[in-house]
Amino acid sequence: MYRPKAPNPGPWLDPSWRLIAGVQPVRECVRVRAAALQRVMLTAGDSPTLAALERFARDQGVARVERLSRGEMDRLAQGAQYQGALAVAPLLELSSWSEVIARPSLLAIALDQVQDPQNFGAVIRSAVATGGAAVLWGEHASAPLGTATFRASAGAIEHATLCRVPALKDALHEARAQGVNVVGLAAHADKRLSELDLRGPTVIVLGNEASGLQPAVRRCCTELAAVVRPHLLDSLNASVAAAIALYEAEKQREFRALEP
Repeated sequence: MYRPKAPNPGPWLDPSWRLIAGVQPVRECVRVRAAALQRVMLTAGDSPTLAALERFARDQGVARVERLSRGEMDRLAQGAQYQGALAVAPLLELSSWSEVIARPSLLAIALDQVQDPQNFGAVIRSAVATGGAAVLWGEHASAPLGTATFRASAGAIEHATLCRVPALKDALHEARAQGVNVVGLAAHADKRLSELDLRGPTVIVLGNEASGLQPAVRRCCTELAAVVRPHLLDSLNASVAAAIALYEAEKQREFRALEP
């Protein structure tokens, strides 16, 4: 595994660390990485929610838990929405795509130039919630692994299998060469996703919020499928489409496990 360089929210934070903002993201980060956290910072006051988070952080062994003024917290947050809670954590470790596609029960969601951090984080949350699917994306023209993405994942990113690659199309070709089914989501595809067999090793590819799949990425797919048939709107929000697609795959796998 290797550690990616994270966007730096300000000159006060060393680039070898990342900033976590928000009560639930900080709580989940404490749950997973308490001993590795540099510090947890909470707004001074009598909030029961923050008091509970402070006790939890101390009980879990966080070395430095501080109460700071709202002004100081605003300065450290650098514009992030933080709900009175910030933490400084080690950079996330990314997984090797070559190792991930060797998994017999592989399920992954690939993001083709998804640039909205809210969608990126929400997709990660859905991936973790539905069977721990891996998340794959190209390093160019994608949302960064920054504070907004961490917050949108509601802490799920601490549990995620994350794979960032130089070029998404090359990663998808590598998956196909290993016998993985690569399914591209396309609103006007002839087939619906529920008609496909998603029980084997599968990568589901989600396109950009505005333009969908790039032509080069579309050509990498073994099949194209629509999540739902479009009616008044041509497509779903990216994170909603990902959640439905991952649920469909997980549902098929659960039914297979129940088969005699």
